[in-house]
Amino acid sequence: MNGNRLSRFAWLSIAAALATLLLKGAAWWITGSVGLLSDAMESLVNLAAAVVTLAMLALAARPPDVDHTFGYSKAEYFASGFEGTLILAAAVAIAVAATDRLITPQPITSVGVGVAISAIAAAVNLVVAVVLKRAGRQFRSIALEADARHLMTDVWTTVGVIVAIFLVATTGWQRLDPLVALAVAANILWTGVTLLRRSFLGLLDRALPAEDQRVIQQVLDAYEKEGVHFHALRTREAAGRSFVSVHVLVPGEWTVQRGHDVLERVEADIRSRLPAVSVFTHLEPREDPASFEDIGLDRHGTGNGKRD
Repeated sequence: MNGNRLSRFAWLSIAAALATLLLKGAAWWITGSVGLLSDAMESLVNLAAAVVTLAMLALAARPPDVDHTFGYSKAEYFASGFEGTLILAAAVAIAVAATDRLITPQPITSVGVGVAISAIAAAVNLVVAVVLKRAGRQFRSIALEADARHLMTDVWTTVGVIVAIFLVATTGWQRLDPLVALAVAANILWTGVTLLRRSFLGLLDRALPAEDQRVIQQVLDAYEKEGVHFHALRTREAAGRSFVSVHVLVPGEWTVQRGHDVLERVEADIRSRLPAVSVFTHLEPREDPASFEDIGLDRHGTGNGKRD
């Protein structure tokens, strides 16, 4: 169900990218501004990234199968990483074009029309960015968040270019146009690096955010009062899904049924507090020293005989 919803947002992003690409391309054609050219090139990146995002969201929505028992949610990181790579490439292309125009400056024509067209494109990107940002947070989709962040960068880029064009028109300083284009390149370069970093960290099974970990700890603390102890708590996130595993230590005289009931309650409580989370628990008798020899990620050589 979420997959279909997220795909609709991806189609919205594609439509916005096409519209703004045509608008900004027309603005550049009319004015000859290298700043507007850099803005149009960023919209081209938006379009390519939105298409890849659509494909990856469809893949991420596939249910688990025999070969992918934890699902396909990590596919979103590929979309985010691809978008970051495209942004880096666009930044280099913009810098090359701006450097050439800095050496041989050229006048800007039809400023009023070009600025008006660019303003419309910025308004389209702003609306879509707000929608994608809300959807990304609601569905915990890094792909949609990446699209939203990129579109907001695009909005500020367009605003900066418009201001620069007005200054060129009023002051006559033609080199201001390529200088702004270089600033645009630096700005989107930072965005690209940020997206790539988030994608790499996601593929490395990074732990859940501190806020989510506090929620989990609050659930476990409530059971500590009942004489139930926990260790070997591990968390990771895979785009829109979260995974939690923990060892649950109970008195050895408890029946299997009583211990199982506690595990069911612990898992249910965590699932009720966090969205799209899978919880794995392991029952152990707290009096058995062997229960404390599997605290580390790899059991052999990690046991210290102490509780954590």
